[in-house]
Amino acid sequence: MGQPEQTGAVIDHAAISRRLEALDIKEDPVRIREILAKALELKGLSSQDVEALISVSARDLLDELFHTARTVKESIYGPRIVLFAPLYISNLCNNNCLYCGFRSENKEIRRRALSQEEIASEVKILVEQGHKRILLLAGESLPHEGFSYILRSIETVYKTRSGRGEIRRVNVNLAPLSLDEFGELKAAGIGTYQLFQETYHPETYSFMHPSGPKRDYAWRIGAFDRAMRAGIDDVGMGVLLGLYDWKFEILALLRHVEHLEASFGVGPHTISVPRLEPTVGSQIASNPPYPVSDIDFLKLVAILRMAVPYTGMIMSTRENAELRRTTLELGISQISAGSRTNPGGYADGVQDHVAQFELGDHRPLDEVVRDLANLGYIPSFCTACYRLGRTGRDFMAVARPGAIKLRCDPNALSTFLEYLIDYASPGTMLAGEKLIAAQLDRMEQQQRTRASRMLDRVSAGGRDIYV
Repeated sequence: MGQPEQTGAVIDHAAISRRLEALDIKEDPVRIREILAKALELKGLSSQDVEALISVSARDLLDELFHTARTVKESIYGPRIVLFAPLYISNLCNNNCLYCGFRSENKEIRRRALSQEEIASEVKILVEQGHKRILLLAGESLPHEGFSYILRSIETVYKTRSGRGEIRRVNVNLAPLSLDEFGELKAAGIGTYQLFQETYHPETYSFMHPSGPKRDYAWRIGAFDRAMRAGIDDVGMGVLLGLYDWKFEILALLRHVEHLEASFGVGPHTISVPRLEPTVGSQIASNPPYPVSDIDFLKLVAILRMAVPYTGMIMSTRENAELRRTTLELGISQISAGSRTNPGGYADGVQDHVAQFELGDHRPLDEVVRDLANLGYIPSFCTACYRLGRTGRDFMAVARPGAIKLRCDPNALSTFLEYLIDYASPGTMLAGEKLIAAQLDRMEQQQRTRASRMLDRVSAGGRDIYV
């Protein structure tokens, strides 16, 4: 597994705790409004700024905070929402994470690692739904072939076709790897490497992970450094909200962001904000030690959007449809849809007792797409940045000033029309056509001309059209 790493260089946990203890819970409206004005400059916020926003509770200031987050999101990302599906290939795991349905001591679930044929079957189903991007996940204990199982699985995903459809980008959520393994993962053609620290609080981390390789906090927190050194410059971080005080977690996560920026010149490509949800065989999952209320959840989403405006923010199907709609306004730019969190769940057609956690949004992809369109969001299946090498620093160079939407908006419309023609139900087609027409009307002439030409190519039978 490698030698333990020093964590102090990444995050000073004691300093964060001291800052929170000294935090003045009395709101200073003048200071809060200065910070919100600063956020509109789209250059991010300091830790001190975030500490001040954490304390906001007055209704008028909270409304202003939410309004500012909406403006920041619209300025950088516009109305597009990227869609993906998780693909669980194995629930074999030798970690005993107390909050997880896959934990090693949970005897209430059936263990399963999909064969390559079963993976291809799962992928075919996702492709036939219209998905172009997946997140591949597996427990830390792999079948007998070890890490090569992951590499073979990625290859299987990419080579599986159904009709004119295929998965164009595989992102992965995997246990921490060695430098050499990260190099192999890079060579396999992944998009983003995603890993959650779960909790940044060391004592809580130790309690929640009583056994297994995941118990090594330092090895986990150093994973992004190794990934970056191996050439994977798109990484996705996150915390599992509910294990410890969300205020500490957000401040620690932002320290982790600062560490990556200082060390490699690029921050995370995505940040995820999952809340702890019930699962079979875990009392902690059903009774979070530090439950996060809906209003605090919305507040932390908005704060993160302002603090790291260039970073994509992901919302999974853990949350219900109504709450997911609200988070789209405040900062979320990527969502999963039609998810199953159990190996073989798409072929089985159910989210069953071997699932990692319970879902809050059970809607199929087509219904989610139709809902987004009716709300005025562009459902995007675009993978252009990965294909053009627009990752890491190159991506940040256009994302930070908001220029990315000049490319992404036409790409989103192109992939959306592709979905509508190939997979949409009549109701979704109608909603989508109205949305595309409205979005074209809002574009400046040069961008409208580019987007219209791309849409004409898709209508004429072209696929995978992007700039």
